[in-house]
Amino acid sequence: MKPRMQKPSRGAAAVVTGAGSGIGRSFAYEIARRGGAVVCVDIDEARARETASLLQGLATHAVPYVCDVGNAAQMAALAAEAEGLLGRPVTLLVNNAGVGVGGAIGEVSLEDWRWCVDVNLWGVVHGCHFFAPRLKALGYGGIINVASAAAFGAAPEMSAYNVTKAGVLALSETLAAELTGTGVRITALCPTVVPTNIANDGRLPPHRQAFARAAMTRFAFTSADAVARMTLDDFDKGRLYVLPQLDGRLAWRFKRAAPSLYARTVGEAYRLFAG
Repeated sequence: MKPRMQKPSRGAAAVVTGAGSGIGRSFAYEIARRGGAVVCVDIDEARARETASLLQGLATHAVPYVCDVGNAAQMAALAAEAEGLLGRPVTLLVNNAGVGVGGAIGEVSLEDWRWCVDVNLWGVVHGCHFFAPRLKALGYGGIINVASAAAFGAAPEMSAYNVTKAGVLALSETLAAELTGTGVRITALCPTVVPTNIANDGRLPPHRQAFARAAMTRFAFTSADAVARMTLDDFDKGRLYVLPQLDGRLAWRFKRAAPSLYARTVGEAYRLFAG
């Protein structure tokens, strides 16, 4: 039977990947705060357990689950087991797990490219592949894909990351079109800088590591908790795109209005900055 809820983020039966820290943990917490149950998925067992333990304080049902989202077999197992872990069908998937890779094209190793693509893009592909048909059959709920302003920002020395996030955005748009009229919602989150562990856990060239870590606090004009709340609210409203920060919204409009000028501006700014 199709669940009947006015706001699908309320009381959701959710699976959140990358729930061990950052935006993923904030999503898990906010879903639990709204009365939902959560499978807290992470490749790091200790982090997954920590998030699940924090959620138990909200008197909710939270289960840690260890999974490499880039591994199709492990994601298939997650999709098969999630309903049993939650005690009811999954109504919300948050594809959040992601890694950071930086460096110029030709300098980033192919190994790092594959690692980034496996987690950031294949992880979301796997999530959509295994969960979207279940949600479609249910006729309710949806998927939130965490992309990034990097999906359209095209900042230099972020090629691997940019490509994967652009893929996530395109996948979200395509899935939204395919699922129109089914009762299943798709939302793509495209934040700019948010304080997370991505700079510490990522693979960045030495000359960019200090700047990336500083940017997580110096240029983050929001919090992971605020981003999660806004995204779930916009998901409830059926919005496809969520750009939670002003700088991201300005960049989005600039690029759509004058794409060639945008590319030249970004390139010149990079030349000045890289010096």
